[in-house]
Amino acid sequence: MSDGSVERDQDDEWNYRARHETETQRLDRNWAALLQELRVVQTGVQLLTGFLLTLPFQQRFTDLTDFEVIVYLMTVALSVLSTMLLVAPAGFHRVLFRRHALPALVSAAHKLTVCGIATFGAALVGVVLLIFSFVVSPRVGLVAAVVAAGIFCGLSVLAAILRLRNRVDDDPPTSDQRRSDRD
Repeated sequence: MSDGSVERDQDDEWNYRARHETETQRLDRNWAALLQELRVVQTGVQLLTGFLLTLPFQQRFTDLTDFEVIVYLMTVALSVLSTMLLVAPAGFHRVLFRRHALPALVSAAHKLTVCGIATFGAALVGVVLLIFSFVVSPRVGLVAAVVAAGIFCGLSVLAAILRLRNRVDDDPPTSDQRRSDRD
């Protein structure tokens, strides 16, 4: 068994003990949570994509340098890709609807969402680079983009790092665990 499946088995056991839910109930809950997350993220992605798609029709678009045009095109590509990745779970659901494929649906939608959020973050960094480069200078644009990338990555992994650092199990410790903690 791989590490991922051991971790998943432990998670399944915890969910059953703590929530008294079956695997199907857990998958339903995970799907509902994923849909809520998609609703939040998709709004931002769609607004960004719409904004980017209108830029070439603005009068000052011709003032962009070759570097800024390349950054713009890469950013549009990332934003459109992000939109596609974050909309794909709905299409995947339609294809798998009533086929009893909830485990595959939740797993694939999770992966698509993670990729969609990552490409959205890259698109946001591209927008920061483009705007700061256009308004101030390419050098300032690069600095601002690095800062934005650091913030996005930091916020994306901050919860996981804090969780691992302060490893708190939701189950109360057993008497053996309490004894070993005192030793």
